[in-house]
Amino acid sequence: MISEQMTVTLLVIDALEKLNVRYLIGGSLASALYGMPRATLDADLVADLRLEHAEPLARALTNAFYVDAEMIREAIRQQRSFNVIHFATAFKVDVFVRKNRAFDESQLTRRVRQIVATDPERAVFVASAEDTILAKLEWYRLGGETSERQWRDVLGIVKTQGERLDQNYLREWAVQLGVEDLLEKILKEAKE
Repeated sequence: MISEQMTVTLLVIDALEKLNVRYLIGGSLASALYGMPRATLDADLVADLRLEHAEPLARALTNAFYVDAEMIREAIRQQRSFNVIHFATAFKVDVFVRKNRAFDESQLTRRVRQIVATDPERAVFVASAEDTILAKLEWYRLGGETSERQWRDVLGIVKTQGERLDQNYLREWAVQLGVEDLLEKILKEAKE
């Protein structure tokens, strides 16, 4: 059974796919696929958007979402995020514009195609388990290391995925993202 949140997220993904924009699902939707499911107030996407995508994307979403083409353009210029809000459900989809940094490119290169719906079957791109961990640890650090939800999401992924995780990849990127101490702490906590 596909959730209402995923149904709304798929509308945005459909628009990105029609524009041939690389994207991935991240955040709590990704962590729920790899770890422990939980309710979420929004969906997070990373998208490789360029200025020429702003207007067509806004047009594609305008009937179902509150969307602002200028807000999209500004987010693309600043490599930041923007959101669209679904009229019928008030569910928010945050779109993080791919930053010009190696980690963002690595996430998009390593994204995984996952089936998120059946009847009809629907597959979308999701951040890898390792990249979901790293991104959430980075957000945890940027948020002052106070979000219990972020920490529980990461712990759930680490406990659920266990030995399937690429430890070398995790450690290499954790150093580059400045979260190596958090990674070691969560790996230790997962074994307790």
